[in-house]
Amino acid sequence: MKAVIIQPFYSLDGQKDIDKCYNDMLALMDKCDESADIIVLPESCDCQACMRDCGESFKVKERLNEHFDQKVRELAKRCKALVFANYGKKTDNGYLNVTFGVNADGDTVAEYVKAHPAPSEVIDPFMDTDYSYEYREPYVVEIDGLRYGFMTCYDFYFYEGFAPLALKNVDIIIGCSHQRSDTHQALEIIGRFLSYNTNAYLLRSSITLGEESDICGCSMAVAPDGTVLKNMKSKVGLLEIEFDPTKKYYKKAGFYGTKLQPHYEYLDQGRRPWLYRPGGSAMVAQDQFMPYPRVCAHRGFNTIAPENSMPAYGAAVALGAEEIEFDLRLTKDDILVSIHDSSLDRTSNGTGKVEDYTLEELKKFDFGEKAKEHFKGLSIMTFEDILKKFSCQAVMNIHVKECVKEKQKFLAETVYKLLKAYDCVQYAYIMSNDDDMHATFMEIAPNLKRCMGAKPNKAWQIVDDAIKMKCDKVQLYKPHFNQEMIDKAHEHGIICNVFYSDDPIEAIKFLEMGVETILTNDYLAVSNAVKEWKKKNA
Repeated sequence: MKAVIIQPFYSLDGQKDIDKCYNDMLALMDKCDESADIIVLPESCDCQACMRDCGESFKVKERLNEHFDQKVRELAKRCKALVFANYGKKTDNGYLNVTFGVNADGDTVAEYVKAHPAPSEVIDPFMDTDYSYEYREPYVVEIDGLRYGFMTCYDFYFYEGFAPLALKNVDIIIGCSHQRSDTHQALEIIGRFLSYNTNAYLLRSSITLGEESDICGCSMAVAPDGTVLKNMKSKVGLLEIEFDPTKKYYKKAGFYGTKLQPHYEYLDQGRRPWLYRPGGSAMVAQDQFMPYPRVCAHRGFNTIAPENSMPAYGAAVALGAEEIEFDLRLTKDDILVSIHDSSLDRTSNGTGKVEDYTLEELKKFDFGEKAKEHFKGLSIMTFEDILKKFSCQAVMNIHVKECVKEKQKFLAETVYKLLKAYDCVQYAYIMSNDDDMHATFMEIAPNLKRCMGAKPNKAWQIVDDAIKMKCDKVQLYKPHFNQEMIDKAHEHGIICNVFYSDDPIEAIKFLEMGVETILTNDYLAVSNAVKEWKKKNA
């Protein structure tokens, strides 16, 4: 099989050179002939020069997108080859970053939407990136008996994506890319690592910033054993390579092993996924990306299970709760546990203050039977218990309860340390009505979002308190809020929660006032009503 990889020049002055760069790329396409089985082009071929302004880049795509699509199909037909090229696909929300596969008849046989839009694409108002906040399997297509996987630019950096791609038994990975800030050495390392870990050939097409540049470029072909077959570095032109896509790399399963297998199969024999960051379909979008409105299961789904318990959180998460809310207090031996009241009396068969018991002592009490008899035997949960089971599966509204001022810093440090340990900082925010607690978290964890709670007998000043303490959110306290407070919060970029509503009709009224998140004890009833409201208002 013969592959031709095209590497055109990419000008950093798109205002001046956009048409020249585009026409030069088309000229390279014209050099391809029928000897090619596969032709690969770089990323963003319909805007093949740097346009620093999103609006200007959009205008170029509007002008060249359809023309380039036509040229790709002409190339595939003329060369009787499979052509892979990356350019925009227009939607109602802007342009998707798509790598198209076009066969010798000019028909689309692959359509890979970039898995990881770069930060610049996310903020680009003309790019459609909404799709990327939902789980999807690695995209693989089979064409003429060969299995093709895909990587586009920013995708190459996410090594955690290599393993699931490997399990799809791909033969060839098509990499339409830019990666304009990486050195040749780094790009080669990434390419070799990808091929070795997937047991697949990499055909990577990029752009060159000029023959003297030691960044970007590196259109290359890499074999499954990690050998770089050819690398263009910063040259303009065509890379031509003949290879056998069925020739894989198999190694011994360990030094004393006798069985030959791909590297990724050897890894799977000893993989310990619980040691790594959470992954897969259980993960949801981070707080900054998860859309509103939301329903937050207050102390879990506590109308069917004891509040602040594993079954209450589990039921809410299993039903798709965007957020779960829980309360944290320190024990006598300084362990964070999940319980709302300062006293044990209401929710357990114990008596007295939480802070007067060690965790070991608290574990002896029953925290289930008082709520419902068949939950007899439930123990108190630690913060770490919650993170172990639910990290990254819902946004966590963490109500940090009062503690003596001398322990506030320790509490903040412990919360932040555990959130970092379980990769949950972007999935959590702290709720407190204590200004000192907010100040402590601002000092300890400035990147952790915070929510202002209502001070006793001062609920009407909650928005002013949130503004003063530079909070990201405010948890309005029913019935002590009005439209003016919601509008004021929004004017200052503050998200509005409301505590609480178990009545679907009331919950919808709050949404129509502009509230973003409804806290509820009756998760399913309120969630169903909110889903219907969202459909009607889509």
